[in-house]
Amino acid sequence: PDFFPNVFGPGQDEPLDADAVRTKFAAMAAEVKAATGIDRSPEELADGFLRIAVENMANAIKKISVQRGYDVTDYALQCFGGAGGQHACLIADVLGMNTVLVHPFAGVLSAYGMGLADVRALRERTIEAPLVADLVPRLERELDELAAVSEAEVSGQGITDDRIETRRFVHLRYDGSDTALEVPYGAVDGMVEAYERAYRSRFGFVMPGKKVIAATISVETIGLTFDLESAPHVTADESFAPQTTVDAYMGGEAVSAPVYRRESIPVGGRVDGPALIIEATATTIVEPGWQAEMTDIGNLVLRRVVARAERVAIGTDCDPVMLEVFNNLFMSIAEQMGYTLQNTALSVNVKERLDFSCAIFDATGSLIANAPHMPVHLGSMGESVRAVLRDNEGEIRPGDSYVLNNPYNGGTHLPDITVITPVFDGDGI
Repeated sequence: PDFFPNVFGPGQDEPLDADAVRTKFAAMAAEVKAATGIDRSPEELADGFLRIAVENMANAIKKISVQRGYDVTDYALQCFGGAGGQHACLIADVLGMNTVLVHPFAGVLSAYGMGLADVRALRERTIEAPLVADLVPRLERELDELAAVSEAEVSGQGITDDRIETRRFVHLRYDGSDTALEVPYGAVDGMVEAYERAYRSRFGFVMPGKKVIAATISVETIGLTFDLESAPHVTADESFAPQTTVDAYMGGEAVSAPVYRRESIPVGGRVDGPALIIEATATTIVEPGWQAEMTDIGNLVLRRVVARAERVAIGTDCDPVMLEVFNNLFMSIAEQMGYTLQNTALSVNVKERLDFSCAIFDATGSLIANAPHMPVHLGSMGESVRAVLRDNEGEIRPGDSYVLNNPYNGGTHLPDITVITPVFDGDGI
């Protein structure tokens, strides 16, 4: 609170009231103990709320990455927003990511980005014709027509011709599919190759020999308003030393964390967690096991420098925090199953009409979590799981999958198909 702007209260001139927060969490901890018998300190209780929030944020990232065919562990986490740096290391840990990038204006990056944004104009036109050599003259003519319109729009906003560039795209799809993917306009063979790379990345396979359709064309005209220049990071004259040290709660325990001002960290300067890095528009928390380093253009790069601890069993006691975490995790897994099935399916019913359901069951066939897919399939899916367990007792092995198409073993009507894949842990299925 000593470093936070005094912007609270009726006059918007009062500091953060940390005592009020402590009092409320102490009251909540007492209430939890009275209701459940679980004795939690206010810090542990607050950490539980934070853990649930972090898991939910990570699940959102998992959803869009799986949906688009990306493995997030191969990437760095881009952090922005005034509170983004407070959660970045924790979210990266949940996602299995080892690098976080914090821009110098991360706390106000949306406003900063709008201020620097290029002027853009987009135009689109439907083609719906097979992508063959004879189509090229038409594509070129209509792309030129769209480009003339979009360039005139950008030029009309005061952008000079030497700062205007136009990009041309063709949106391709396989014949019989509704999913079109954008590729840069070029030679026919090059566009098909680019489309197949994008399709394989998104869906996991390609269909050689399948007719490719040019569904639409588009142009994007960009009027450049800002020149990106790499400038050395300018540091203050003060020594690279913490401003103070505060008591904090990180990694499930109380710690003593130094507090650094971001502008005091020199190029190449490193801050080991646990630590806090404060600035005018944001706070970055360097969790234990992480290290922050200042780059020559003022970015903070956070890296995990200590291997993550091995996961341990949580036991069988009903922990409210872990109950909420696992509820969300199971739901996230079921949703990711659906995205993977949709992406990799050849069936139009699955890929385009989304006529499927995905769910997780326990070893007795009881439902744990189901994604919000077609609910018609879920009513008897548990009976299908129980039929597989009953008829294959002692013979189920890791990696097995079972396909059912039998109305007498849980099917509701033909030709519904149920695919069941057992998952094993140390105690069985």
